[in-house]
Amino acid sequence: MPRIAYKPQDNAGPEEIVAPLRARRGGTLLNLDRMLLHSPAYALGWNDFLRTVRTDLSLAPKLRELAVFCVAMLNGAEYGLHHHTPEFMRVGGTEAQVIALRDFAAAANNTALFDAAERAVMQLTFEMTRKVQVSEATFAAVKTALPDEQQVVELVGVIATYNMVTRFLVALGVEPE
Repeated sequence: MPRIAYKPQDNAGPEEIVAPLRARRGGTLLNLDRMLLHSPAYALGWNDFLRTVRTDLSLAPKLRELAVFCVAMLNGAEYGLHHHTPEFMRVGGTEAQVIALRDFAAAANNTALFDAAERAVMQLTFEMTRKVQVSEATFAAVKTALPDEQQVVELVGVIATYNMVTRFLVALGVEPE
């Protein structure tokens, strides 16, 4: 149950801010948008930033969505899992991987379902999400998996971004549509 009522679909805020949100979402507003619109300036900045993270990075979409899924799972953000499970599968994730990720500790060592790059992403996501500090061994594995420094920076940014997103969702009780 949301801790603050969602803004109504038909009167969510200033049209110059609501219109780009609707455009990004295919004409409707998600519960997340309707919560963000309690602060129009915040909603506008969030929309621009998240659009960039989702569409303009050089990081492989499968690795991006794996990190997003793992952050949502680690932080107990059902809303994030609801929206990003289909995205993860659309960019190459499998149903077996999704099922395995429900037991994160076992999945992180599963060489049959996850390749070295995926396992490095999972370990980095775990350390950034649960410990904040990242071990040298984990960072070395990420640099081996992603030899392009731009992609390493983008991966760290994606994990940090979705920790922000999931904390917002969980703290305010945003529910899946």
